[in-house]
Amino acid sequence: MSDFDYDLPSELIAQEPLADRDHSRLLVLDRATGETAHRSFEALPDLLDPGDLLVVNDSRVLPARLIGHRESGAEVEVLLLRQEADGAWRALARPTRRLRLEERIIVLPKPGHPGEETGVTLVVKLDDGEVLVRLDDQLAMHLDDYGRVPLPPYITHTLQDDERYQTVYAREKGSAAAPTAGLHFTDEIFRRLDERGIARTSVTLHVGLDTFRPVMEDFADEHVIHQEWCSVAEEAWAQIAATKARGNRVVAVGTTAARTLETLGQRVRRGEGGPFAAMTDIFITPGYEWQMVDAMVTNFHLPKSTLLLMISAFAGRDHVLAAYREAIAERYRFFSFGDAMLLR
Repeated sequence: MSDFDYDLPSELIAQEPLADRDHSRLLVLDRATGETAHRSFEALPDLLDPGDLLVVNDSRVLPARLIGHRESGAEVEVLLLRQEADGAWRALARPTRRLRLEERIIVLPKPGHPGEETGVTLVVKLDDGEVLVRLDDQLAMHLDDYGRVPLPPYITHTLQDDERYQTVYAREKGSAAAPTAGLHFTDEIFRRLDERGIARTSVTLHVGLDTFRPVMEDFADEHVIHQEWCSVAEEAWAQIAATKARGNRVVAVGTTAARTLETLGQRVRRGEGGPFAAMTDIFITPGYEWQMVDAMVTNFHLPKSTLLLMISAFAGRDHVLAAYREAIAERYRFFSFGDAMLLR
């Protein structure tokens, strides 16, 4: 994993979104030659070809960060990760060690929001540091009035508008973090893509926090990849299959869309058909044989992360790290609220 490390000046970690989503910068990387170009994200429609299919992840970030307190008054933070089949939630709780099983954490509405006191009950402490919790009915039904959007730990500024951590096409609630490559898109960008004959479809992958965690093992094959729920509907599969059949490109918007598309590709390769809804644990590392994705829009990723491994598998480690060095020299903004790349 030391081969996928790089030094990033802390001042290049974007702490807040730009005033205009599509005014971010766009580093264009030719994955065959390693050649780069510096553009604005507004230029994206002109960099794609008529007949291409843009595939976005329509998952919406849950207001999953709950600030509550114990009966003693001590503050507790609960971060919801994903809901289990029995209705309980996998979550992170802080401080976990002091919490007792069956203890109820009291949660109040956010300032300016309606609602009564409600709560979260700790059910199980899991081996991996996670917990299982159950939400009171009031909280489960009105989560928007109680929960806050969870920002990554490297963002220390307060977000003034929670919608800026959502894509403009976010629809299916379920993510613990945003599919951040999509944050650059606007209705105007989509209008120009339509005019140019570039189609669009949606898949869904609910992003888990493990997506952004660095790999702690020395070698990638020692890392146990996280699971995330994803789905491809019948209509999306028909568009993807038609695009591939006529020789046009499938362009993934973000690593989450890419992960969903390649899960689809592996299923098709095994003869399991197209549309699906299931957990995926696909782990894409250099040497992977890509099935579906022909180009990718993505942000700049953390050192030694599974996402950096994925884009290195797509565009080549040397090309990617050289492009990252160039982006640092050119003072690009990095990570969730940062600038974008087009790998083609």
